[in-house]
Amino acid sequence: MTKVADFRDKTDDQLGDELTRLKKEQFNLRFQRASGQLENTARFRSVRHDIARIMTVLGQRAVVAAAAPAKVAPAEKPKAARKGILRRTAERVRRPRPAKSE
Repeated sequence: MTKVADFRDKTDDQLGDELTRLKKEQFNLRFQRASGQLENTARFRSVRHDIARIMTVLGQRAVVAAAAPAKVAPAEKPKAARKGILRRTAERVRRPRPAKSE
């Protein structure tokens, strides 16, 4: 059983590799249990818990990455926007068209 702090020290790629390895091990343990060859039944539980720990760490990192605003340099406005042409065009587009009378 690995501690969460050990998983937090690893990169996302390392965690992905570890997750793949643990899922393969879990698959093999399931087959051993089904065929009656599983000797260490506690290993099945610890593998399941390690998979959950890795998924939790990856999920927490995804939340932090999504919450952090991306630092992007402000782009220069196009000349048309500075002159207000785009604003006036947008106002014309938003005006409702008169209904056609038949």
